[in-house]
Amino acid sequence: MARSALDEMSDSGAFNRSPSTFRNFISRDQASQFPAESGRYHLYISYACPWASRCLAFLNIKGLEKAISFTSVKPIWGRTKETDDHMGWVFPVSSTEEPGAESDPLNGARSIRELYELASSNYSGKYTVPVLWDKKLKTIVNNESSEIIHMLNSEFNDIAENAALDLYPAHLQNQIDEVNEWVYEAINNGVYRCGFAKKQGPYEEAAMKLYQALDNCEEILSKQRYICGNTLTVADIRLFVTLIRFDEVYAVHFKCNKKLLREYPNLFNYTKDIFQIPGMRSTVNMEHIKRHYYGSHPSINPFGIIPFGPNIDYSSPHDRERFGP
Repeated sequence: MARSALDEMSDSGAFNRSPSTFRNFISRDQASQFPAESGRYHLYISYACPWASRCLAFLNIKGLEKAISFTSVKPIWGRTKETDDHMGWVFPVSSTEEPGAESDPLNGARSIRELYELASSNYSGKYTVPVLWDKKLKTIVNNESSEIIHMLNSEFNDIAENAALDLYPAHLQNQIDEVNEWVYEAINNGVYRCGFAKKQGPYEEAAMKLYQALDNCEEILSKQRYICGNTLTVADIRLFVTLIRFDEVYAVHFKCNKKLLREYPNLFNYTKDIFQIPGMRSTVNMEHIKRHYYGSHPSINPFGIIPFGPNIDYSSPHDRERFGP
């Protein structure tokens, strides 16, 4: 059983991501097992992880910061248990040890692995973030980011400060689902298929699909402000978390260097546009991002050297207002 993404390799040398395990849902129905309640749930994240970062983005832009607390782990993987060699997400011992990371305030866990073992004594899968934790039942509700963001979008509207914001509107759902499918396959997961490939063939196949998809995005964004039209949707947040890491990490560490994000005028300005949405900027901790990727994959970067560039200013002006507000 794979315990981290580095273990998810096929015999052909291709990276194959395994599905998440905890798949319960929080509901606005107060009679459900996991009802939407203020103060009941806690989100464990890593700023480095794009899947976790998109959950934090939804928490922020929906105005749920007061209703759902969160904690970030340290950026660089560490030993999760003294009895084996597994490397994964760990908490700092104190809040001063690692800027941006905090010790576990609920269970005193030393690692994300411990949370999984608290939730299930016979768990044998990956120890991933995000983790949506139920303080009342002391268990993991869900660890699948695509489902967590939909819960945050719709099920907490009675307590969300930005309840009117719907990032999965009914009239765009079919289009959003279609875009999410090819963006996930070719871009979100595509960069990992490039970076974790152990043979030339799987790498080249993934890289070709990645750049075909990026070219497609560039063409779409030459005609409209967002990926599904002129309305911000979940598809934009899902695409953004990969784009914001592209030039700083994926171009170098994952060998996605055929073309930089900065060479795509529409995609680059689009990324700045999303970054500047209120609540998004704080979800991007580039120091954590770079330290994690370059410091946690010794099979790719054995000396853990972190490139000192390019330090892109995503708060600089963009041109996306030409499509309207």
